[in-house]
Amino acid sequence: MTDNVWAYRQTSGYLRGTDLTGFKVEATEGVIGKVDKHSEEVGSSYLVVDTGVWIFGKEILLPAGAVTKVDVEDRKIYVDRTKAEIKDAPEFHRNRHLDDAEYRERLGLHYGAGGASGGGPSA
Repeated sequence: MTDNVWAYRQTSGYLRGTDLTGFKVEATEGVIGKVDKHSEEVGSSYLVVDTGVWIFGKEILLPAGAVTKVDVEDRKIYVDRTKAEIKDAPEFHRNRHLDDAEYRERLGLHYGAGGASGGGPSA
């Protein structure tokens, strides 16, 4: 993935200030939902993805380091994770987890297990 799962890869094509809300998100084997919210905080960037009917309307939190490509023209974001890896991530609840450092660390470890070092932000 990347050395910091909470930062966009330089090669992703993400440009700071781009509003990603509404972009479709594609895992390695297909669409998983649309971006409902995103953060571009340095060292703490993420996407909140509304999965629609894929996993019964749940939201998921994806660290920005999972993003491999941002296609602004087609309004799509590609991530390097399978649907199963995303579905198996620690469960996300917006009202509890957006500012929960312990949750972010667990999530960072889940996604960082694919060969990257690092965990969630320290704050």
